[in-house]
Amino acid sequence: MELKRVVVTGLGALTPLGKTVDEYWQGLVNGVSGAELITRFNTEKFKTKFACQLKNFNPEDYFDRKEARKLDLYTMYALIASDEAIRDSGIDLEKINHDRVGVIFGSGIGGFSTVYTELIDFAKGEGTPRFNPFFIPKLISDIAAGQISIKYGFRGPNFATVSACATSTNAIVDAFNYIRLGKADVFVTGGAEATIVEPGIGGFNAMQAMSTKNDEYKTASRPFDKTRDGFVMGEGSGALILEEREHARKRGGRIYAELVGGGMSADAYHLTAPHPDGRGAVMVMKNALEDAQMKPEDIDYINVHGTSTPLGDISEARAILNLFGEHAFKMNISSTKSMTGHLLGAAGAVEAIASILAIRNNIVPPTINFTTPDPEINPGLNLTFNKAQHRVVNVALSNTFGFGGHNFSVIFKKYTE
Repeated sequence: MELKRVVVTGLGALTPLGKTVDEYWQGLVNGVSGAELITRFNTEKFKTKFACQLKNFNPEDYFDRKEARKLDLYTMYALIASDEAIRDSGIDLEKINHDRVGVIFGSGIGGFSTVYTELIDFAKGEGTPRFNPFFIPKLISDIAAGQISIKYGFRGPNFATVSACATSTNAIVDAFNYIRLGKADVFVTGGAEATIVEPGIGGFNAMQAMSTKNDEYKTASRPFDKTRDGFVMGEGSGALILEEREHARKRGGRIYAELVGGGMSADAYHLTAPHPDGRGAVMVMKNALEDAQMKPEDIDYINVHGTSTPLGDISEARAILNLFGEHAFKMNISSTKSMTGHLLGAAGAVEAIASILAIRNNIVPPTINFTTPDPEINPGLNLTFNKAQHRVVNVALSNTFGFGGHNFSVIFKKYTE
């Protein structure tokens, strides 16, 4: 069976750097930090008092009050990014076969704020327990995919992925494979996350996973820097329209890039820590290259997982050296989490968008906030520190790794007939 080719025809992003793809990309290219002090709740009791929040986000700019009451923030984010991606694709919703359009959209945690507020209200109450009738539909991780499907009437394959921080890349790989196998013509895919709430900050603080540089919050996300002390929480959503190539060509759709490979692996090592030698990371990148029928030297740019954690950054750098050898010193590598923070289950989608736009614009976004080299990380790697770099990017690889040892990589390349 000959596999079908898959292209990207639409992008949507709601990130701490902006409410649209264009705003997001400009923030990346200009090296803007999305970090700020948390304003959503009182942080007095928490070790971390900052995060990469969405700026000036008002649900009523997108939803009427009655509709908003039925949606958790993460689902709102998913709907907003998906709407931008669908509009960006130029697909005529009146003409396409809705039976052949699917939605695979994930969230690592789902309706965290809904769970928290409902349980707090329950604990305060007296007499007969009262819960919001939308409590369960708001919190479950598959409801964003369901809401997107319902809004547009897409009747193709519909489900959510949950792979912690690898969730949305997992969704992209699944959608890619369904189209390649001829199970659908179009997919809306990506992920959304909204965890800047008390239990989100408190829980990750308890794990000692997040930065506590409250006096330097603007520069606290500093991947590969010796002084890094953990990730900075982010929020938002990324959405991609994946389309079978002939379907896109026949309708005259604009093609951003071609998705040519997807890799999967497991660390099988630790609940939260990566394998010290990056064994799972080597395997997932190798699997993606084999799927794309490419060699390591074909890659021009890697958008790394690069969370700014002490162990994770070293492990990933070692994996790149292990797999790419001398070519590792010829590529550009960067972590856009230095600007957006870590969007958890939405990270893979927004970073896939960054990779696609790097190809389209021949610009590699930087890893900002770097000042102090880490002797554990080879200084010969071009980690694109502090300033975007112009170079031809024909092929880009994007890595995402999740708690539990879930690893996913995707490879995009410049589209040619």
